[in-house]
Amino acid sequence: MMPQKITLTLRPEAAFEMPYSEGYQLYSALLGVMGEADSATAKHTHDSPISSISLGPLEGRFVRCQRAMHKAVEAGERYGLAVGITDQKEVEIFRSIIAPLVLKERNLAMEKGELRVEELASSTASFEDLVKSAGEIKEPCLDFQFKSPTCIQYKNTKVFEMFPHREAVFHSLLSKWNAVCPEEMKMSMERDDMARFMIEKPLAYETHSIVVNTVFDKVKGHARPIMRQGFTGRCRYTFARNAPEGLRNGIVALAKFAEYSGVGSSVARGCGAVAVGVGVGVGVRAGGRLGNEKDIH
Repeated sequence: MMPQKITLTLRPEAAFEMPYSEGYQLYSALLGVMGEADSATAKHTHDSPISSISLGPLEGRFVRCQRAMHKAVEAGERYGLAVGITDQKEVEIFRSIIAPLVLKERNLAMEKGELRVEELASSTASFEDLVKSAGEIKEPCLDFQFKSPTCIQYKNTKVFEMFPHREAVFHSLLSKWNAVCPEEMKMSMERDDMARFMIEKPLAYETHSIVVNTVFDKVKGHARPIMRQGFTGRCRYTFARNAPEGLRNGIVALAKFAEYSGVGSSVARGCGAVAVGVGVGVGVRAGGRLGNEKDIH
């Protein structure tokens, strides 16, 4: 399989409202159009224990509306949406998205309005390519922009990370990588090594509570939200000077993979979307201060 990313340019048919946490509505809309083309693939995507797709936030110009915790899109404006695919059935998932949206010109039907696809682009990268390119940078510095609330659950607890800690971020990515990559591409990394040989430098971050789904409450007689906690912002990761080369290369490959898989949980419902810049940094001695980084793109 090859991780894929689809970038959609969308235009509303008319102005309408949507929640600030629009990811679960976008996910439902996307599953709806996938079901038209291939109901079995749509069911596989929904039922997969590990998210088959990741959705970025809807990006563009929004206007205020009177309804609390909501925003509005405007007719005539263009909005961007990125869809990552990391699943053994990536070809079927890709086709089930493309066929209705492009060939049949179906719209994404949200709760209060519809979004029409004006442009679509796609890109792919094999696991082999991600690993090979990771080894080309000798002193890597990783610049993560967490574009939507990133919800990383601590082990099997109900506690969520509220800080872009190196262990939490990259252990999440390692789990996602090993769940979908070919057997020969699986990685073995210890959380303790991530902590010992890496360092994070948050440049800006905020904490959030986000709606990832709604369920009908039979007692109250109406839908209630399912909430998750997480963070957005920007964080830079670099390595100790004595970091093993295999660890560095593996972490860089995971960073590149992050733009396809997302980070943490509920990525299919718009959480954990990231943009990653990989550049050349200045290493640090274990326990030392972060040096000046350069050439981030």
